[in-house]
Amino acid sequence: METILVLHGPNLNLLGTRQVDVYGLTTLAAIDDSLRELAAELGVEVDCHQSNHEGELLDRLHAARATHAGVLFNFGAYTHTSIALGDALRAIPLPAVEVHLSNVHAREAFRAHSHTASAAVGVVTGFGADSYSLGLRALIGYLRRTDG
Repeated sequence: METILVLHGPNLNLLGTRQVDVYGLTTLAAIDDSLRELAAELGVEVDCHQSNHEGELLDRLHAARATHAGVLFNFGAYTHTSIALGDALRAIPLPAVEVHLSNVHAREAFRAHSHTASAAVGVVTGFGADSYSLGLRALIGYLRRTDG
């Protein structure tokens, strides 16, 4: 069974209590649980991890190239600052989808630029917790279209 690596970046461990007007009330644990349920329906597994440390996210990406079929990621603020994460995504031969809970283009100007989006096959932004399920469905669809 294919496994998708799901990476959550800094401060996402505070979902449900952090800026609920922007990020909503859904917790990270609830997002991961719903991704596991959806993955089972789609015939895949998800391997979910959150870190506030850029190096740990990089290490997980590097390790995933031998064990995972794709990557679903929300690097939070690192999206807008980390050239290293963008480079790591380009260095591994896995399709990836970037997701964001909020519509980053409707917020501060600096959030409109992503150092990682150009390394992804697509981006889902602005649908709250649903961004993750939409992103997972899109990634699985992409994998199935390109495997055959």
